[in-house]
Amino acid sequence: MALAHTMEKMKGLLDGIRKDLEKAAYNKAASQRVRTGTIHLEKVAKLFRKESVVEDRKRKGRVKPPKAEKSSAAKQEAAAAKKAKTKGKRKAAKKKAAPKRKAAKKKAAPKKTAKKAVKKAVKKAVQKTKKVAKKMVKKASTKTKAASKKKTTSKRRVASKRSGSARRAAARQ
Repeated sequence: MALAHTMEKMKGLLDGIRKDLEKAAYNKAASQRVRTGTIHLEKVAKLFRKESVVEDRKRKGRVKPPKAEKSSAAKQEAAAAKKAKTKGKRKAAKKKAAPKRKAAKKKAAPKKTAKKAVKKAVKKAVQKTKKVAKKMVKKASTKTKAASKKKTTSKRRVASKRSGSARRAAARQ
């Protein structure tokens, strides 16, 4: 019953807004009522959307509204109109025989292909990051090697600049 109550509330708000909207052109109070009414309507409409989704899930689809009872004269007119329609349809059906349509082929499930594509993309990204990490490690190791080589070369240069006796003394130590 909450959905029905919400629907009645929305109808009342709409009526109020419609009446005030007619007066809003020349009445400041009416235009203020329209503004506040639309705010209230937004809130009730949001509630209606939530309730209607819940109600549809409960019913698993829409239920046909109950038919109003017709008078006997109205029933006879409806039956006559129905007969006239069916006769016209029969004649049209005899004149044109529509070609049969072939059954639509089912497409492959797009979800599975999408999942595969995502997996491939993730694998590629992981591989790229691994390659980048390896390159960074290589660069870091080559920099340390180069730095260590520079230090040894500088010691050699100093040693080569020494005189013969100084070199021998350094070698003894």
